[in-house]
Amino acid sequence: MSRYMPMDVARVGDRFVLDADLPGIDPATVDIDVDGRFLTIRAERPARAQDGATYLSRERGTGSYARRFTIGSGIDTAAISASYDNGVLSVVLPISEQAKPRKIEVQSAATAEVAEVAAA
Repeated sequence: MSRYMPMDVARVGDRFVLDADLPGIDPATVDIDVDGRFLTIRAERPARAQDGATYLSRERGTGSYARRFTIGSGIDTAAISASYDNGVLSVVLPISEQAKPRKIEVQSAATAEVAEVAAA
């Protein structure tokens, strides 16, 4: 059973940034993969046993963590990157050039005729 991985997702300029709380995770256990339009994040937090300890309370979660997202076709999947700092995993999903907003110039009949003459 996978444990809950709280996160925030925000658009920052030309990218989406996903910040997931994973305190106590060894970054070497984090696995992020993209399969088609799915982004999957997995991590493991092993139980830490203290020799000779008798626990009165154990609230820190251990085990597997996983989240799966559907990502839009406007994401440049080849440029996705990730970093881990102070218990927060950050995944950056850049927006592809084709998906970025752009201006379309509206031409009048007069400017279209000028363009056709210049091209001839």
